[in-house]
Amino acid sequence: MIGTEQPAAVIETSQLGKVYSPGSAAEVVALRDVDLRVGRGEFVAIMGPSGSGKSTLMNLIGCLDTPSSGRYLCDGVDVATLDAEQRADLRLRKIGFVFQGFNLLPRMSALENVAMPLGYANTPRLERLQRARDALESVNLGERANHRPSELSGGQQQRVAIARALINHPAILLADEPTGALDSKTGMEILALFDRLRDAGLTVVLITHAADVATHADRTFEMRDGELHPQAAHA
Repeated sequence: MIGTEQPAAVIETSQLGKVYSPGSAAEVVALRDVDLRVGRGEFVAIMGPSGSGKSTLMNLIGCLDTPSSGRYLCDGVDVATLDAEQRADLRLRKIGFVFQGFNLLPRMSALENVAMPLGYANTPRLERLQRARDALESVNLGERANHRPSELSGGQQQRVAIARALINHPAILLADEPTGALDSKTGMEILALFDRLRDAGLTVVLITHAADVATHADRTFEMRDGELHPQAAHA
């Protein structure tokens, strides 16, 4: 009998831990021995209340912080072997971020906001703008390219933020409470967009406190007191 081969791991952690102010009276153990494996093209949700450790885990997966213990392989790269500049380069190439507050620059058009990460990669201006147009088209916002954030609805602003996250063709999309500032209908549209991105081969990790949002993922994990607990797989 031939087994089904697992997809290659894009996120793989082993005994990952994070301690703030170790050895002091203010010591906080934020993350305890987290083992997580996410394959290419998976849509995974990590849920839990404030203070549970889910944001700490996101920061480690996103190479925004370094672990106190354990190991993290980001698309096959051992993050512990990298210095700060190399981690920043890995983050730029491999990881796209989407946040609850959109984080768009108000004086820039949608096109300029989306193109911005390519400036850090020293991509020529004409190529930046063309790739930004393509990214906006991919989230059905091509006709809004020249609009500023104040001229867009909340859902449109979040789609601009998603286009910006996709501009470098990352292996991982990290979405931190991406529907938190949206009404339920618009939130569903954003989750449907994540489904399409997953189907196109992107690995999506959704951070949320809402169980109904988490059910849209293929698998859900719950953070409790810094520990990661898998939930039953979704049908």
